Amino acid sequence: MRYTLLRVLVVLAASVLLASQPAWATKRVALVVGNSNYQNAPLLPNPANDATAIAATLKGAGFDLVESRLNLTSSDMRRALRDFADQARDADIAIVYYAGHGIEIDGTNYLIPTDARLERDTDIYDEAFSLDRVLLAIEPAKQLRVVIVDACRNNPFADTMKRTVASRAISRGLARVEPAVSNTLIAFAAKAGLTALDGNSTNSPYATALVKYIAKPGLDLRRAFGFVRDDVLQATGNRQEPYVYGSLGGEDVALVPKAEEPAPPPANASSEIRRDYELALQLGNKAAMSAFLAQHPDGYYANLAKLQLNQIDAEDARVTATRKAQEAEQQKARLASEGAQRAEQEKAAADFKAAEDARIAAERTKQAAQDQAAEAERKRTASQTSTVAMLSANGPTATPSQNSEGAKVAALNTAPPQEDLAKSVQSELSRVGCFTGSIDGEWNAASRRSLTLFNRHAGTKLDVKLASLDALDAIKLKPARVCPLICEHGYKADGDQCRKITCAEGSFLNEDNECEKRRGKKPVAKRNTDERPSRADRPARDISEPQTDVPRRRQATARPSGGSGQIVCDAYLCRPVRRGCHLDYRGGGGPGGGTGNVEVCN
Repeated sequence: MRYTLLRVLVVLAASVLLASQPAWATKRVALVVGNSNYQNAPLLPNPANDATAIAATLKGAGFDLVESRLNLTSSDMRRALRDFADQARDADIAIVYYAGHGIEIDGTNYLIPTDARLERDTDIYDEAFSLDRVLLAIEPAKQLRVVIVDACRNNPFADTMKRTVASRAISRGLARVEPAVSNTLIAFAAKAGLTALDGNSTNSPYATALVKYIAKPGLDLRRAFGFVRDDVLQATGNRQEPYVYGSLGGEDVALVPKAEEPAPPPANASSEIRRDYELALQLGNKAAMSAFLAQHPDGYYANLAKLQLNQIDAEDARVTATRKAQEAEQQKARLASEGAQRAEQEKAAADFKAAEDARIAAERTKQAAQDQAAEAERKRTASQTSTVAMLSANGPTATPSQNSEGAKVAALNTAPPQEDLAKSVQSELSRVGCFTGSIDGEWNAASRRSLTLFNRHAGTKLDVKLASLDALDAIKLKPARVCPLICEHGYKADGDQCRKITCAEGSFLNEDNECEKRRGKKPVAKRNTDERPSRADRPARDISEPQTDVPRRRQATARPSGGSGQIVCDAYLCRPVRRGCHLDYRGGGGPGGGTGNVEVCN
């Protein structure tokens, strides 16, 4: 049971998935060939250009695959047809367009590659490709097969080709064909037995017309070829008439689906809310406003309804205070007429005074609430009137309608143009400092962010997904900037302008855009050379006199001025060689171990 239920769920899910697919989910493939540079025949200028134009048209029409090949040799053409047959096997629509030389022999049409020689008529079977071979390549397509042959030109091979059999017919143009497979069309640039013209422009007249009509959205293919025929006849002065062979069913068959008509815009929620508010306003009672707030608790019109409700409450409080003041006054008058005790009369007078003060306060509260509600309503009406006047050139205007009680209620027949409304909202957002983009009427992510920013700073809850009259009215009610001014680093907001920050001397601008006091450098201890005399300035006796704590031998190493600069040492000390003397080495190990150097004086 569980397995059966699982299978049912899988089938249902698959059905939903298939139902959700787009209506036009066909796979379309095309092979476009243009042969211009023939090795053994004069150059054909247009086929390569025609093939390029057709390929670009089909790619622009959204074909899943467009193979564009130019100047194919025999081996290249064989490979292209074989590969395209694999692509057509799982396609719904397959198209082959060929521009170049073609020839008809014994009623069979052949497409000629660029390296063909065709020295004899029998060479056609080895060096060219029959039209049947092309039809075989696209035969696996499921819904539609189309072959377009723009090869009905004067063929130079027909004049130079040797006939092996005198009775073999080689005709001008191409021969009439009848497709054997249903839902197959074969289109020739010219009627069977006639030749086509290359024209005087970059593209042939036939290719020019094809580009114009073949990929027109929603245009039935038979009508498209009919329009091509009319254009070519007109362009060639009725000398060239394209022809189509084959047949299709009764339904329209278009290579490109008709563009889906945009769905009607959803009902403008703000218009519905406005109508509800205006109806409650016309009724003018607490129950109507309370019902409106229960249905629409948030938003611009909810705020207006709350102001109206405050006015109604203030009026009720005023009526109650006035009634109490009247009752207190009557009580005071009655006690005075009856000659009541003084204490009772004083109490009645105090009650009357308190009731009168409450009445006056209620009058003031009611007046303030009434002024506030009236001002908000005035601004709303003025905003709506100016908006409708601004959009009246492109959209409907407000017209009065009758409700069930006969009261006139202003209502819009349809919402104003969305682009103009978006421009107005963007302009108002820019005025209150929340929008800095281009006022172009495109309600994009930047516009939605700006309205979100307005909601945050104005305390509103407007729908940011779409520009609405609610949003326009709410923004227009703001007399000054709402969103804070954001300035670059080094500048600060000053009203509606950014002013450069100038720090005092000894301060600098930190990363937080604030002036910070610059810290002084710490002093570094260094030797004061000015207080110590240099060695050159010290007295000679300070240098030459031995210190008491320096060994005697080290003192003796000091060299007196005027000596030879040599030093002689014995077992006890070293001293400078005296003037006029020199050292003589006598052998040995020096002091303590032998004679060594000996001072010799002349």
